[in-house]
Amino acid sequence: MIELMVRRYLAEALSVPVRMEMPEHPPDALVLVETTGSSETDHIRRATLAVQSYAPSLAEAARLNEQVKEQLGRMPAAEQVFAVRVVSDYNYTDTNTKRYRYQAVVEAVY
Repeated sequence: MIELMVRRYLAEALSVPVRMEMPEHPPDALVLVETTGSSETDHIRRATLAVQSYAPSLAEAARLNEQVKEQLGRMPAAEQVFAVRVVSDYNYTDTNTKRYRYQAVVEAVY
């Protein structure tokens, strides 16, 4: 599962917790990884991931998002991943919980 590879890779590269689901008592800063779609053709898998960066302020969430994107750009050299491309990223502040977050939409080929 690509989200497990991405979670493990980012957990080693970042100084904040990286999870696949929101913990019951979340820390101030964390990264969530979720697969939003996938496909396979000729044994080549592709996945679209949403990587959400939470932090106490909007500026910190934006900085964490930049760190996530930088680390994802290095991932193909470290894992069994052929390519990782950030499709888009944007302010995705959670209006229900009033928590600041950014979201990067990522395509991975593995």
